Amino acid sequence: MAGNYFPRLIFISVFIFKLLITIVNGADIFLEWNVAINTTVHPFSEEQPVITINGMFPGPLINATTNDVIHVNVFNNIDEPLLFTWNGIEQRLNSWQDGVSGTNCPIQPGKNWTYEFQVKDQIGTFIYFPSINFLKAGGGFGPIRVNNRPVTTIPFPKPEAEFDLLIGDWYLKSYKEIRSLISNNSTANDSSPDKILMNGKGSYFDNDSRVFESFTVTKGKTYWFRISNVGTAWSVNFRIQNHRMVLVETEGSYVNQMALDSLDVHVGQSYSVLVTADQEEQDYYIVAAPKQINATGTSNLIGVAVLRYGNSVIPPRGALPPGPDPFNIQFSVNQAKSIRWNLTAGAARPNPQGSFNVSNVTLSQSFILQSSVVEIDGEFRYTVNNVSYVTPETPLKLADAFASGGNGVYVLDKFSTNSSNVEAVNGVFVASGIHHGWIELVLKNDLDFIHTWQLDGYSFFVVGGNITPGSPLRSAIAMRETNHYHFKPFLGLEMNNGHRTLDILTIPMIRLLDPQFRCILEDGLRFMHI
Repeated sequence: MAGNYFPRLIFISVFIFKLLITIVNGADIFLEWNVAINTTVHPFSEEQPVITINGMFPGPLINATTNDVIHVNVFNNIDEPLLFTWNGIEQRLNSWQDGVSGTNCPIQPGKNWTYEFQVKDQIGTFIYFPSINFLKAGGGFGPIRVNNRPVTTIPFPKPEAEFDLLIGDWYLKSYKEIRSLISNNSTANDSSPDKILMNGKGSYFDNDSRVFESFTVTKGKTYWFRISNVGTAWSVNFRIQNHRMVLVETEGSYVNQMALDSLDVHVGQSYSVLVTADQEEQDYYIVAAPKQINATGTSNLIGVAVLRYGNSVIPPRGALPPGPDPFNIQFSVNQAKSIRWNLTAGAARPNPQGSFNVSNVTLSQSFILQSSVVEIDGEFRYTVNNVSYVTPETPLKLADAFASGGNGVYVLDKFSTNSSNVEAVNGVFVASGIHHGWIELVLKNDLDFIHTWQLDGYSFFVVGGNITPGSPLRSAIAMRETNHYHFKPFLGLEMNNGHRTLDILTIPMIRLLDPQFRCILEDGLRFMHI
C-alpha cells in the first residue's frame, strides 16, 4: 500500500505546483490590431474619417486577468505616426511600453510595433487610446478590463452581466481640421466639441445620429457598468432615469460603496457602478450631460442612450432625469472628496488593499506646477510654469539611455519646478527628483475651466484642499489612514485642445501615496508637458 501512496502524492504535488505557477504567472494574450481610417462608420450622417481598430469603433475590448501579459501587435495603416497608451495600467519598474511621446518612438505609417506589458496587481476598469497628434479626437480608443483571479474575491456579489460604456465628446469636423483650427489664433475659440457619444453612437434624440446605444437588462438582476470618459475636453455627469447606482471601483482600486443618483466623470477617468433593474419593465433614459456647458432639455449636446428591460414594449418617456447644475464645480469637488479607498477589500492579491500611514515624513522636494494659456510668438499655447512643451524628435527615455542623459535633446532642470518662468517660452521641460525621496506636488489651475492632468502609468491618492478653477490643489492637513480620499477628478488624463500643446503631466516610475499629495519615487522623475 505504501508503494502506491507515494507516487500518487508526488503526482498530486507536481500538479498543484504547476497549477500555482499558472495562477501566479498569468496567461499570455496575443492581439493583432490593424489601425486604419474608415469613412463608413461615422456616427452621424455627415461623412468624416474615423480611426478604427480591426474595423471597429470604438476599438476591441482587452479582456485580461490580473498577472496576464498583453502582447499587442499594432499595424499603423493611417497616414501619420501613431502611439497607443494604456490609461491607468501600471508600468511596473519600466515605462518603455507606456506609449506616450516621452517613452516611445511613434509607429510610422505602414509599419508595426508590438507592445508588451503585464497587468500586474490590478483589478478594474481602464481604457486605451492614441496619445499623440490629437488622434484621440478621431477615435482609436477602447476599453480594458482587468479581472480578478479565482483566489481573490471581489467585494460584491457577481453581477448578472458587465457592460463597457465609453462616453466622450465628439467633433463633426475631422480630427485633422480641428487640430488645424485650434492651432490658429483666429479660430481657436471656435473649436468646441459638437456632440457626446456613448460607445461611438449618438443621442437617442438626435435625428442626425445613425444609431443610439442601448443596454438590455432583466428585472431583478444587477449589472456592472464600466464607465469611462474617452473625450478630449468635456467632463460629463452620468445618470440613469429612476435608477440609483452603487459606486464600487475606480481605475484598479475598490472604493467604499456609495449609492449615487449621478456621477461626474472627468476626462480620462474610469468608474465601476452596479445598477439593479428594480423598476417597472419599460425603457429608461441613460444620460451623459456635459459640465460647464449650457445644455438643456433634449439638446444634441447631451448624450442619451436607453436602458431596456427585456420584456419592455414601452419606450422611454418623460423628461430626462435631472442632474446637478453643470456650472456647480463644488458639486464635483464634494463628490470627489466623498470617494474613499476601501481598506478592507481584497486587492489583486488575496489580502486587503491596505493603508499607508505617512503622516510623519520629511519632504525632499516640493513642486508647484501652474497651468495657464499664454501667447508665444503670436500663437496661444497651454503652458506649465510658463513653458509650452516642444516634443523632441528623440523620446526622453531613449535620450536617457543613448544620449548621455539627454545631451542634445533636453537640459535637465532648465526650468523651475516651483515658480513660473519670467517669460513664456517653448521648451522641453524635464525636472529631476530625489530617488526614494518624498515629494509634494501642488497643481495650480489659472484657467477658467476644469483642467485635467495625467500622472502617467501609476495610481495615486490625493487629499483635497482648495480645489476650484484659479486656485491651487493643495493638502492642508495630514489625514490618518482611516480617512483616505481616492481623489481622481481633475487629475485624470487628457490632451486638452490639441496643439496649444497637449497638457499632460507624465511621471514614470512613481506612486503617489495619500496623504498630502506626496509620492515615493522609485526610479527617478520626469515631468513632460506634452
